[in-house]
Amino acid sequence: MNAYLGEIVALITAVCWSFTSLLFTVAGKQVGSRLVNRVRLLLAMPFLAIAHLLLQGEVLPIHAELSRWGWLGSSAIIGLVMGDGLLFYAFTLIGTRLSMLLMTLAPVISTLLAWVFLDETLSLVEIGAVIVTLSSVAWVVSERGNSGPANSDPRNYVIGVLCGIGGAFGQALGLILSKQGMAGGFPALSASLIRVSVAVVVIWLWALAQGQVRPTIEGLRNRRARRAIVGGSLAGPFVGMTLSLAAVQLTHVGIASTLMSLSPVLLLPLVHWIFKERISQRAIVGTVAAMVGVAMILWT
Repeated sequence: MNAYLGEIVALITAVCWSFTSLLFTVAGKQVGSRLVNRVRLLLAMPFLAIAHLLLQGEVLPIHAELSRWGWLGSSAIIGLVMGDGLLFYAFTLIGTRLSMLLMTLAPVISTLLAWVFLDETLSLVEIGAVIVTLSSVAWVVSERGNSGPANSDPRNYVIGVLCGIGGAFGQALGLILSKQGMAGGFPALSASLIRVSVAVVVIWLWALAQGQVRPTIEGLRNRRARRAIVGGSLAGPFVGMTLSLAAVQLTHVGIASTLMSLSPVLLLPLVHWIFKERISQRAIVGTVAAMVGVAMILWT
Protein backbone atom coordinates (compact mmCIF):
# COMPACT_ATOMS: atom_id res chain seq x y z
CA MET A 1 0.00 0.00 0.00
CA ASN A 2 2.93 2.33 0.70
CA ALA A 3 3.85 2.10 -2.98
CA TYR A 4 0.59 3.92 -3.80
CA LEU A 5 0.46 6.21 -0.78
CA GLY A 6 0.98 9.36 -2.88
CA GLU A 7 -1.81 8.39 -5.26
CA ILE A 8 -4.17 7.65 -2.33
CA VAL A 9 -3.36 11.00 -0.73
CA ALA A 10 -3.99 12.77 -4.05
CA LEU A 11 -7.41 11.10 -4.37
CA ILE A 12 -8.30 12.10 -0.80
CA THR A 13 -7.29 15.66 -1.72
CA ALA A 14 -9.70 15.62 -4.66
CA VAL A 15 -12.47 14.41 -2.33
CA CYS A 16 -11.65 17.22 0.13
CA TRP A 17 -11.85 19.85 -2.61
CA SER A 18 -15.13 18.39 -3.87
CA PHE A 19 -16.75 18.72 -0.44
CA THR A 20 -15.17 22.16 -0.01
CA SER A 21 -16.89 23.41 -3.16
CA LEU A 22 -20.22 21.94 -2.02
CA LEU A 23 -19.95 23.52 1.43
CA PHE A 24 -18.98 26.91 0.04
CA THR A 25 -21.89 26.69 -2.40
CA VAL A 26 -24.31 26.12 0.49
CA ALA A 27 -22.77 29.00 2.47
CA GLY A 28 -22.73 31.33 -0.54
CA LYS A 29 -26.44 30.80 -1.14
CA GLN A 30 -27.12 31.68 2.49
CA VAL A 31 -24.93 34.75 3.07
CA GLY A 32 -23.29 35.66 -0.25
CA SER A 33 -20.08 34.66 -1.99
CA ARG A 34 -18.04 37.69 -0.85
CA LEU A 35 -18.63 36.93 2.81
CA VAL A 36 -17.63 33.31 2.26
CA ASN A 37 -14.36 34.33 0.59
CA ARG A 38 -13.47 36.75 3.40
CA VAL A 39 -14.20 34.38 6.26
CA ARG A 40 -12.69 31.20 4.79
CA LEU A 41 -9.33 32.93 4.28
CA LEU A 42 -9.41 34.32 7.80
CA LEU A 43 -10.14 30.85 9.19
CA ALA A 44 -7.48 29.16 7.07
CA MET A 45 -4.68 31.50 8.15
CA PRO A 46 -4.25 30.31 11.79
CA PHE A 47 -4.34 26.65 10.73
CA LEU A 48 -1.57 27.27 8.20
CA ALA A 49 0.40 29.35 10.71
CA ILE A 50 0.31 26.50 13.26
CA ALA A 51 1.43 23.98 10.64
CA HIS A 52 4.22 26.37 9.58
CA LEU A 53 5.35 26.78 13.19
CA LEU A 54 5.52 23.02 13.67
CA LEU A 55 7.29 22.28 10.38
CA GLN A 56 9.36 25.42 9.76
CA GLY A 57 9.92 26.73 13.29
CA GLU A 58 8.24 30.13 12.86
CA VAL A 59 4.68 31.41 12.69
CA LEU A 60 5.27 33.46 9.52
CA PRO A 61 8.06 33.26 6.92
CA ILE A 62 9.21 36.77 7.84
CA HIS A 63 12.76 36.08 6.63
CA ALA A 64 11.65 35.49 3.03
CA GLU A 65 13.01 37.97 0.49
CA LEU A 66 10.85 40.93 -0.46
CA SER A 67 10.82 39.72 -4.06
CA ARG A 68 9.14 36.50 -2.95
CA TRP A 69 6.54 38.44 -0.99
CA GLY A 70 5.95 40.51 -4.12
CA TRP A 71 5.45 37.54 -6.44
CA LEU A 72 3.43 35.52 -3.95
CA GLY A 73 1.43 38.56 -2.82
CA SER A 74 0.48 39.33 -6.42
CA SER A 75 -0.46 35.68 -6.83
CA ALA A 76 -2.68 35.93 -3.75
CA ILE A 77 -4.54 39.01 -4.99
CA ILE A 78 -5.14 37.59 -8.46
CA GLY A 79 -5.78 33.98 -7.43
CA LEU A 80 -7.26 33.93 -3.93
CA VAL A 81 -9.01 37.30 -3.79
CA MET A 82 -10.18 37.91 -7.37
CA GLY A 83 -10.13 34.41 -8.89
CA ASP A 84 -11.73 32.59 -5.96
CA GLY A 85 -14.17 35.46 -5.46
CA LEU A 86 -15.42 34.96 -9.02
CA LEU A 87 -15.55 31.18 -8.53
CA PHE A 88 -17.64 31.46 -5.36
CA TYR A 89 -20.04 33.81 -7.14
CA ALA A 90 -20.30 31.27 -9.96
CA PHE A 91 -21.24 28.65 -7.34
CA THR A 92 -24.33 30.69 -6.46
CA LEU A 93 -25.33 31.30 -10.09
CA ILE A 94 -24.68 28.06 -11.99
CA GLY A 95 -24.05 25.56 -9.22
CA THR A 96 -21.08 23.56 -8.01
CA ARG A 97 -20.76 21.05 -10.84
CA LEU A 98 -20.55 23.48 -13.76
CA SER A 99 -18.37 25.92 -11.80
CA MET A 100 -15.81 23.24 -10.99
CA LEU A 101 -15.93 21.96 -14.57
CA LEU A 102 -14.99 25.44 -15.76
CA MET A 103 -12.06 25.35 -13.34
CA THR A 104 -10.59 22.51 -15.41
CA LEU A 105 -9.71 25.29 -17.86
CA ALA A 106 -7.03 26.50 -15.42
CA PRO A 107 -4.31 24.08 -16.68
CA VAL A 108 -5.21 25.03 -20.26
CA ILE A 109 -4.95 28.74 -19.48
CA SER A 110 -1.70 28.16 -17.56
CA THR A 111 -0.24 26.36 -20.56
CA LEU A 112 -1.27 29.14 -22.93
CA LEU A 113 0.01 31.89 -20.61
CA ALA A 114 3.33 30.09 -20.21
CA TRP A 115 3.54 29.81 -23.99
CA VAL A 116 2.88 33.55 -24.46
CA PHE A 117 4.80 35.06 -21.53
CA LEU A 118 7.41 32.46 -20.54
CA ASP A 119 8.34 31.28 -24.06
CA GLU A 120 7.47 27.68 -23.21
CA THR A 121 6.87 25.63 -26.36
CA LEU A 122 3.69 23.64 -26.98
CA SER A 123 3.96 20.08 -28.25
CA LEU A 124 1.40 18.55 -30.58
CA VAL A 125 0.04 16.54 -27.64
CA GLU A 126 -0.44 19.71 -25.60
CA ILE A 127 -2.16 21.48 -28.49
CA GLY A 128 -4.46 18.48 -28.88
CA ALA A 129 -5.12 18.44 -25.12
CA VAL A 130 -6.07 22.13 -25.17
CA ILE A 131 -8.52 21.51 -28.02
CA VAL A 132 -10.04 18.46 -26.28
CA THR A 133 -10.49 20.29 -22.97
CA LEU A 134 -11.91 23.50 -24.45
CA SER A 135 -14.32 21.69 -26.76
CA SER A 136 -15.49 19.31 -24.00
CA VAL A 137 -16.17 22.13 -21.54
CA ALA A 138 -17.95 24.17 -24.23
CA TRP A 139 -20.06 21.13 -25.14
CA VAL A 140 -21.25 20.64 -21.55
CA VAL A 141 -21.80 24.34 -20.81
CA SER A 142 -23.83 24.85 -24.01
CA GLU A 143 -26.24 22.04 -23.14
CA ARG A 144 -29.83 23.22 -22.94
CA GLY A 145 -31.63 22.56 -19.70
CA ASN A 146 -28.49 22.60 -17.57
CA SER A 147 -29.55 22.32 -13.96
CA GLY A 148 -28.59 25.14 -11.70
CA PRO A 149 -29.79 28.19 -9.82
CA ALA A 150 -29.66 30.37 -12.95
CA ASN A 151 -31.52 27.91 -15.13
CA SER A 152 -34.57 30.16 -15.40
CA ASP A 153 -32.51 33.29 -16.10
CA PRO A 154 -30.25 33.13 -19.19
CA ARG A 155 -28.48 36.36 -18.20
CA ASN A 156 -27.44 34.98 -14.81
CA TYR A 157 -26.33 31.76 -16.49
CA VAL A 158 -24.03 33.68 -18.84
CA ILE A 159 -22.68 35.76 -15.94
CA GLY A 160 -22.08 32.58 -13.95
CA VAL A 161 -20.16 30.96 -16.81
CA LEU A 162 -18.05 34.11 -17.29
CA CYS A 163 -17.31 34.18 -13.53
CA GLY A 164 -16.28 30.52 -13.67
CA ILE A 165 -13.91 31.25 -16.56
CA GLY A 166 -12.61 34.28 -14.66
CA GLY A 167 -11.97 32.06 -11.65
CA ALA A 168 -9.99 29.63 -13.81
CA PHE A 169 -7.99 32.50 -15.30
CA GLY A 170 -7.23 33.85 -11.81
CA GLN A 171 -6.08 30.44 -10.62
CA ALA A 172 -3.90 29.95 -13.70
CA LEU A 173 -2.21 33.35 -13.52
CA GLY A 174 -1.85 32.99 -9.76
CA LEU A 175 -0.10 29.67 -10.29
CA ILE A 176 2.41 31.20 -12.70
CA LEU A 177 3.17 34.04 -10.27
CA SER A 178 3.50 31.52 -7.43
CA LYS A 179 5.98 29.54 -9.50
CA GLN A 180 8.14 32.64 -9.79
CA GLY A 181 7.84 33.28 -6.05
CA MET A 182 8.89 29.71 -5.16
CA ALA A 183 11.91 29.67 -7.50
CA GLY A 184 15.01 28.20 -5.90
CA GLY A 185 13.27 25.60 -3.74
CA PHE A 186 11.25 27.90 -1.46
CA PRO A 187 8.98 25.73 0.77
CA ALA A 188 5.47 25.32 -0.60
CA LEU A 189 3.92 25.63 2.86
CA SER A 190 5.68 28.97 3.42
CA ALA A 191 4.46 30.14 0.02
CA SER A 192 0.89 29.12 0.85
CA LEU A 193 1.01 30.99 4.16
CA ILE A 194 2.35 34.14 2.48
CA ARG A 195 -0.40 33.99 -0.12
CA VAL A 196 -3.17 33.51 2.43
CA SER A 197 -1.75 36.22 4.74
CA VAL A 198 -1.61 38.79 1.94
CA ALA A 199 -5.07 37.81 0.73
CA VAL A 200 -6.51 38.22 4.25
CA VAL A 201 -5.03 41.71 4.63
CA VAL A 202 -6.21 42.86 1.18
CA ILE A 203 -9.71 41.42 1.35
CA TRP A 204 -10.42 42.69 4.87
CA LEU A 205 -9.03 46.17 4.16
CA TRP A 206 -11.33 46.28 1.15
CA ALA A 207 -14.23 45.13 3.31
CA LEU A 208 -13.39 47.85 5.85
CA ALA A 209 -13.31 50.51 3.12
CA GLN A 210 -16.73 49.35 1.88
CA GLY A 211 -18.22 49.17 5.36
CA GLN A 212 -18.71 45.41 5.09
CA VAL A 213 -16.99 44.30 8.32
CA ARG A 214 -20.10 44.53 10.51
CA PRO A 215 -22.40 42.91 7.90
CA THR A 216 -19.86 40.08 7.62
CA ILE A 217 -19.91 39.49 11.37
CA GLU A 218 -23.70 39.67 11.40
CA GLY A 219 -23.87 37.23 8.50
CA LEU A 220 -22.04 34.65 10.58
CA ARG A 221 -25.07 34.46 12.85
CA ASN A 222 -26.55 32.22 10.19
CA ARG A 223 -25.78 28.85 11.78
CA ARG A 224 -26.01 26.82 8.57
CA ALA A 225 -23.69 29.18 6.70
CA ARG A 226 -21.26 29.36 9.61
CA ARG A 227 -20.96 25.58 9.83
CA ALA A 228 -20.53 25.28 6.06
CA ILE A 229 -17.77 27.92 5.99
CA VAL A 230 -15.89 26.33 8.89
CA GLY A 231 -16.21 22.87 7.34
CA GLY A 232 -15.15 24.12 3.92
CA SER A 233 -12.17 26.02 5.36
CA LEU A 234 -10.96 22.91 7.18
CA ALA A 235 -11.49 20.60 4.20
CA GLY A 236 -10.00 22.95 1.61
CA PRO A 237 -7.45 25.61 2.51
CA PHE A 238 -6.10 23.59 5.45
CA VAL A 239 -6.50 19.81 5.00
CA GLY A 240 -6.77 19.85 1.20
CA MET A 241 -3.81 22.18 0.72
CA THR A 242 -1.67 20.20 3.18
CA LEU A 243 -2.54 16.89 1.55
CA SER A 244 -1.82 18.31 -1.91
CA LEU A 245 1.70 19.19 -0.79
CA ALA A 246 2.13 15.71 0.67
CA ALA A 247 0.86 14.08 -2.53
CA VAL A 248 3.39 15.98 -4.64
CA GLN A 249 6.17 14.84 -2.29
CA LEU A 250 5.05 11.19 -2.29
CA THR A 251 4.52 10.65 -6.00
CA HIS A 252 5.22 12.23 -9.38
CA VAL A 253 3.83 15.72 -9.83
CA GLY A 254 1.95 14.76 -13.02
CA ILE A 255 0.24 11.81 -11.35
CA ALA A 256 -0.66 13.82 -8.24
CA SER A 257 -1.96 16.79 -10.26
CA THR A 258 -4.08 14.55 -12.47
CA LEU A 259 -5.67 12.72 -9.54
CA MET A 260 -6.24 15.94 -7.58
CA SER A 261 -8.04 17.49 -10.55
CA LEU A 262 -10.73 14.79 -10.52
CA SER A 263 -13.11 16.93 -8.44
CA PRO A 264 -15.53 17.65 -11.34
CA VAL A 265 -15.95 13.90 -11.90
CA LEU A 266 -16.45 13.20 -8.19
CA LEU A 267 -19.01 15.99 -8.05
CA LEU A 268 -21.30 14.33 -10.60
CA PRO A 269 -22.82 11.84 -8.11
CA LEU A 270 -22.47 14.24 -5.17
CA VAL A 271 -24.55 17.06 -6.69
CA HIS A 272 -27.11 14.46 -7.79
CA TRP A 273 -27.46 13.08 -4.28
CA ILE A 274 -27.16 16.33 -2.33
CA PHE A 275 -28.76 18.95 -4.59
CA LYS A 276 -30.98 16.53 -6.56
CA GLU A 277 -29.45 17.86 -9.79
CA ARG A 278 -30.18 15.95 -12.98
CA ILE A 279 -26.97 14.71 -14.61
CA SER A 280 -27.29 14.03 -18.34
CA GLN A 281 -25.19 11.62 -20.38
CA ARG A 282 -23.79 14.62 -22.21
CA ALA A 283 -22.60 16.13 -18.92
CA ILE A 284 -20.93 12.87 -17.89
CA VAL A 285 -19.19 12.28 -21.24
CA GLY A 286 -18.13 15.92 -21.57
CA THR A 287 -16.77 16.09 -18.04
CA VAL A 288 -14.75 12.89 -18.43
CA ALA A 289 -13.44 14.09 -21.80
CA ALA A 290 -12.38 17.39 -20.25
CA MET A 291 -10.52 15.49 -17.53
CA VAL A 292 -8.74 13.44 -20.21
CA GLY A 293 -7.60 16.69 -21.80
CA VAL A 294 -6.33 17.98 -18.47
CA ALA A 295 -4.48 14.71 -17.86
CA MET A 296 -2.84 14.97 -21.29
CA ILE A 297 -1.56 18.47 -20.42
CA LEU A 298 -0.26 17.48 -16.97
CA TRP A 299 1.42 14.30 -18.22
CA THR A 300 3.21 15.95 -21.13
